[in-house]
Amino acid sequence: MAAQGIWQPKEEGLREICGVLELHISPTSDKPRIWQQLQHYTQFPDFNNYLVFIFAHARGVSVEIRQAAGLLLKNNLRSAFKSLDPAYQQYIKSQLLPCLGEAQKDIRNTVGTIISVIVQQGRIFGWPELLQALVQCLDSNNINHTEGALDTLSKICEDIPQELDSDVPGLSERPIDVFLPRLLQFFQSPHASLRKLSLGSVNQFIMLMPTALYLSMDQYLQGLFVLSQDTVAEVRKLVCAAFVQLIEVNPSFLEPNLKNVIEFVLQANKDTDDGVALEACEFWSAYCEAQLNPELLREFLQRLIPVLLSNMVYADDDESLTDAEEDESVPDRDQDLKPRFHSSRFHGSEDMKDDDDDSLNIWNLRKCSAASLDVLSNVYGDEILPTLMPLVQAKLSTSDDGSWKEREAAVLTLGAIAEGSIRGLYPHLAELVEFLLPLLDDKFPLLRSITCWTLSRFSKFIVQGIGHQKGYEQFSKVLMGLLHRILDTNKRVQEAACSAFATLEEEAAEELIPHLEIILQHLLCAYGRYQKRNLRTVYDAIGTLAEAVGGELNQPRYLQILMPPLIAKWQQLSDVDKDLFPLLECFRSIAQALGDGFSPFAQPVFQRCINVIQSQQLAKVDPSSAGVQYEKEFIVCSLDLLSGLAEGLGSGIESLASQSNLKDQLLQCCMDDDIDVRQSALALLGDLARLCPAYLHPCLSEFLSVAAKEMSTLKLTEPVAAANNACWAIGELAVKVRQEVSPIVMTVVSSIISILQHAEGANRALVENSAITLGRLAWVCPEMVSPHMEHFMREWCTALSTIRDDIEKEDAFRGLCAMVRTNPSGALNSLTYICRAIASWHVIRSEELNNEICQVLLGYKQILKDGAWEQRLSELEPRVKEKLSKYGL
Repeated sequence: MAAQGIWQPKEEGLREICGVLELHISPTSDKPRIWQQLQHYTQFPDFNNYLVFIFAHARGVSVEIRQAAGLLLKNNLRSAFKSLDPAYQQYIKSQLLPCLGEAQKDIRNTVGTIISVIVQQGRIFGWPELLQALVQCLDSNNINHTEGALDTLSKICEDIPQELDSDVPGLSERPIDVFLPRLLQFFQSPHASLRKLSLGSVNQFIMLMPTALYLSMDQYLQGLFVLSQDTVAEVRKLVCAAFVQLIEVNPSFLEPNLKNVIEFVLQANKDTDDGVALEACEFWSAYCEAQLNPELLREFLQRLIPVLLSNMVYADDDESLTDAEEDESVPDRDQDLKPRFHSSRFHGSEDMKDDDDDSLNIWNLRKCSAASLDVLSNVYGDEILPTLMPLVQAKLSTSDDGSWKEREAAVLTLGAIAEGSIRGLYPHLAELVEFLLPLLDDKFPLLRSITCWTLSRFSKFIVQGIGHQKGYEQFSKVLMGLLHRILDTNKRVQEAACSAFATLEEEAAEELIPHLEIILQHLLCAYGRYQKRNLRTVYDAIGTLAEAVGGELNQPRYLQILMPPLIAKWQQLSDVDKDLFPLLECFRSIAQALGDGFSPFAQPVFQRCINVIQSQQLAKVDPSSAGVQYEKEFIVCSLDLLSGLAEGLGSGIESLASQSNLKDQLLQCCMDDDIDVRQSALALLGDLARLCPAYLHPCLSEFLSVAAKEMSTLKLTEPVAAANNACWAIGELAVKVRQEVSPIVMTVVSSIISILQHAEGANRALVENSAITLGRLAWVCPEMVSPHMEHFMREWCTALSTIRDDIEKEDAFRGLCAMVRTNPSGALNSLTYICRAIASWHVIRSEELNNEICQVLLGYKQILKDGAWEQRLSELEPRVKEKLSKYGL
């Protein structure tokens, strides 16, 4: 099978491979065995030649087998093209080009996919014959040749558009300059397939905006306006997509014709084809986010709003309608159990929660219309209400069973505008909520579930009214209404009610305390009834409740309701059961809330986390002896629960840690090759540094070294969370072990200077933690840090000015004072920045620090003579001068 002369297949080899391919596409064949056989063939260097021969030439072979050969060839080339013998590469290319005009459409489609893969691997300049062949086919009068070339070109445009906008040696112009005029010409083709392929291809270049398209923009826009009236829905859909992208990338292109564009999109939003209507609907959010003149769209609102409302009614074929009929006795299907992703701990961030109703994550016209209305309400506020509310009231006034979908859409509408139009709705909020409450008991489950969501959208404003009697009564009604729905028999309603209740918990916080017992009874009753999928929402609601009420949960009558079912589940689940993830997260919130109250449960929970981490670390290097498959989330969730235990138990965590090998496991996790594992490990390191530094002391230099390395390898364009946690942990260690951090001080300071110099585009928590840690290092090792002050003083003081008053900020300012005492002249040029940083304090609670800051300022006043001090003060803003006046300057 050598590559001499022109390669020729052997009949025996052809027959054998065709036979295996026939079995490969047979629905009744032994798929694993066939796949193994095909993988075996890849050992032969000319196997791909056989595949291309079967694809391009095999006579008497079905189109299905030829197509199977082509698809297998595509997959092989994706991973192996560059390593093929150059003669074989050339053979494969030469056999593919004649297939561009193949009579069979399936073969034409497949050849385009294979060619696109080869171009991705070998670049466009590595195949000059391709460009010639495509141009010849595009200029041909044979529809098969033209369609084949256009289909191939569209796949290249979709996969690697930048290739066509690059210089090719030997060509006087870029490929896009050759193809674009031809593509625009095809907009006028009588063949719908050519109009669709050419428009789809040009659309791929909107984001790149090559010079060729920029210069042809008028012709392109004229073509779009002509195609906007096309009889084929797929073409109209692509026109809508083009307008959406243009408004996102460069709205100025559309501005001269914006009225006409809006008019077309408005009509398309009513298209009988849902695909066209959905693509058109995306335009409204894009328009608002592009911050174009709101006046222009304002005049269309009276016509647009009814269209959006009409499209928010469930379509008859919406999958939610059948799924909504499932009650809790129907077992969850595998596809119902979405993969869940634990969010690793990030010091200094607020946990972000998404309140979207994503119970069925299929983006459709209904959801897009609701999202558009949400965005419009945020731009136009109460202006939309005179048009909107009569339509909503008309839908809500129906009562027959046949119009329940209209009522459901009206409730969805109220939820969509709950934030943007709240000023106009607020005076009527009480009656609005009173109207919604009975719908929680509606006979139609989707009406009950959407009412839960809509009430949650108003929860902030419902909680605000608690101060007066009627407001409190209404809050109690909403709370009880949602609790009853949590015990609904319908799975969709259960999920919506639990999610809505979690949102209410976040807003209500301590207002939940008088209702704690009944809340816990309902949540734990649901916990005993729910199936796997919805159990996750109960865990979330329990965790959110713990965060909302904190230590109030720490009472025997509440713990008696809460803990036994959770502990029973904890004991029931194995160390490799993924249902452990949400339970670990839930325990973390409970441990933080209960504090010492979690002590009776702490030891077994702590030990379980240690065991899980240990077995997963073993599984990573030797799955067979561990007896489990490695899954990093088990380690991440366990580390985060240990952090929660540390936060809850305080220094009490040391007695548990000292009886374990946590130290060694933690060090290993801090050096893990996975960034999520390192992120959580470094957060736990910071917690232990704060609470029990003596426990870490035997491995102090190793911990400092890995944390410093995490910071020194940081790239601000990549995820920063692990470096952020490392930075915080170093600062916590510094204030506890003082000068023992000196070996890594200058490495860390160097990393921090780089972060502060790029603070504008950097993560805010990272900048704040960097500023604090720099101050803490300066406090414990001022003689090491102060000689370098001039390199960072201005940026550092700017960052310190944004930090809220707390103990960490106090430490940072002790560092500032220590450096200035050690090297007063080093900060002289940054004095105004120091003054602004000092003025950022609302109140300094430490009298000692207050005196130190006063000494710094008085010291500079003595250094700066002959009016220089007054000159510096005059450069400061009045607010800063006023704040500094208390120091008697």
